[in-house]
Amino acid sequence: MTDNPFFDAWTTPFGLPPFDRIRPEHFADAFDRGMALHLAEVKAIAASVLPPDFANTVEALERSGRLLERVANVFFNLSASNTNDALDAIERDYAPRLAQHQMRIALDADLFRRIGALYAERHRLRLSEDQLRLLERRHLSFVRSGAALGPDAKSRMAALSERLATLHTLFSQNVLHDEKEWHLVLQEGDLDGLSDDLRAAAAEAAKERGIDGGWVISLARSSVEPFLTFSARRDLRQVAYQAWTRRGGHSGAHDNRPLIGEIVALRAEQARLLGYDSYAAYKLDDSMAKTVGAVEGLLAQVWEPAKRKAAVEGEALAALARAEGMNEPIAPWDWRYYAEKVRKARYDLDETELKPYFALDNMVQAAFDTAGRLFGVTFAERTDLAVYHPDVRVYAVSDAAGRGVGLFLHDNFARSGKRSGAWMSSYRDQEALDGPVLPIVVNNNNVAKALPTLLSFDDARTLFHEFGHGLHGLLSQVRYSSQSGTAVRRDFVEFPSQLFEHWMSAPETLRRYALHQRTGLPIPEALLQRLLAARTFNQGFATVEYTAAALLDLAFHKDGAADIADVEDFERQVLDRIGMPSEIGVRHRPVHFQHLFAGSGYAAGYYAYLWAEVLDADGFAAFEEAGNLFEPGLAARLKDIYAAGDTRDPMELYTAFRGRPPRVEPLLEKRGLTASFHHGDTESTEE
Repeated sequence: MTDNPFFDAWTTPFGLPPFDRIRPEHFADAFDRGMALHLAEVKAIAASVLPPDFANTVEALERSGRLLERVANVFFNLSASNTNDALDAIERDYAPRLAQHQMRIALDADLFRRIGALYAERHRLRLSEDQLRLLERRHLSFVRSGAALGPDAKSRMAALSERLATLHTLFSQNVLHDEKEWHLVLQEGDLDGLSDDLRAAAAEAAKERGIDGGWVISLARSSVEPFLTFSARRDLRQVAYQAWTRRGGHSGAHDNRPLIGEIVALRAEQARLLGYDSYAAYKLDDSMAKTVGAVEGLLAQVWEPAKRKAAVEGEALAALARAEGMNEPIAPWDWRYYAEKVRKARYDLDETELKPYFALDNMVQAAFDTAGRLFGVTFAERTDLAVYHPDVRVYAVSDAAGRGVGLFLHDNFARSGKRSGAWMSSYRDQEALDGPVLPIVVNNNNVAKALPTLLSFDDARTLFHEFGHGLHGLLSQVRYSSQSGTAVRRDFVEFPSQLFEHWMSAPETLRRYALHQRTGLPIPEALLQRLLAARTFNQGFATVEYTAAALLDLAFHKDGAADIADVEDFERQVLDRIGMPSEIGVRHRPVHFQHLFAGSGYAAGYYAYLWAEVLDADGFAAFEEAGNLFEPGLAARLKDIYAAGDTRDPMELYTAFRGRPPRVEPLLEKRGLTASFHHGDTESTEE
């Protein structure tokens, strides 16, 4: 056994990383050796004197870089969920080096010649469906990285990639810095409107920060959104809202505004080098949507109806506010507060009455049992395994025959050193090239820790959403790791996760798992019916805040947006042009929009949630039409989607499941926009 665990074979149960042995000082040597080995492996493939074939080129590439992948998976998971100053420094140092490493491989002329030769003969190679798709996608990846460019353009592409990696890392760390640094300390007189469970969570947050006898509101969404919803102190709501929306936007060393302008300009240059008019055109060319026009068409279908619905919602809020003596217009820090009051008046639905029925452990069990009924999997907790933080719970996942499926890590609580939001990732992807390799999947949420931990309805839905991603990784049944689980197109990856959300709010799920945390009694039927009746309440607001962010994303990455001198002025101009209601804030301001600027994954792709929602609303309707939310035939065809990864075209997968292409009407009905929707607003986006 060496001092560095990355250089040893892991004999831990399930091959779980030996978190009790891994220290920050291990990563530099491990990254260096991993990159060196990977380059040597790739050079051997590229310099081979044997004629290229699928095994000695494509499959050899699949086998390359194993050590580097192991190190990177552990490092980037830890840097997202349990970082510290040492890991932050390593990430700043190695992000550009890793980008440079990847570009050296992507731009290797000898390697690309071998891939290109196979691609040209692909239909004569007698490849299976998954092999043909792997070859085609591998070739496309090389082309989109610049492998077909001339020497000068290749050199420039490599430099752009390296610089962007640095900028993405700085952007993410700047946001995390502001989230860690800021908190609002409350005294007894500042708690008006806050329920006992919110006070308990705020007291826990204060204790974590070493503040005795007080309460703290942090910038975790699970902390600040409930405060904005329930605090009767308008002055403190304004303070919290402005701090929340200004993350990453403060002058000084952690200001993301100059980074955004440079990121957008460098991306536009990348696109031009590859022959595209804009970065948006480049990104969307390899998506289900294909074109900027198709995305704009989808967003237009919901934007005007959403604004009309939000305007009606806003009038009701303003009327109630005036009745309570507030003569000022509704501001963004007022909307959630008065929306909750209107919801209570209209549906006799009080969040404080509802939350005791959404205990964290019950909702986790609901997710596990739903997966069991749909897909035949079970989750057994393992308390004997070393984890990277005491909050993490580990489950061994098995199929109906008792065979191992994978390992699932659940990391649910917000804390300092963990980035905000919710996400799924993996420490190991499923594959079967040289024998079965089971996945190790992690779900991260940011629930405010309390005793007991109670979720809002939205928190519970987010838990199911991320678990849907987790199942996409766990249920993968592919040969090649490059096609495993969530390695699908960006505007399809949200479909399995968003579809799974529907089971959380299904009446039969709520009747069984929405149990009062103190009495254990199920949610009263009258309360359940009021909850279901209110599902489309405030959806104008929710759709506007999301769609505005998606339209901002497109604007940043379309023609003419590559030279942004003032990010906030650019943001204002876009919002003015689309008619953004002043009383609603964008879901993500540019300065903390990590989907776009902490990496390129969702850049020109934030629309993907809505695109996938067309699929998930239409897809869940199939179960409703069947009269059985666990109809075995549909569940089996749905499992095929989770299992397929990127081995087949996503629209083919969806059509095989649904029996036809998707329709947009279920989405509009789900969001309660049908009354505001006119079919003449835009053309259908069905493709």
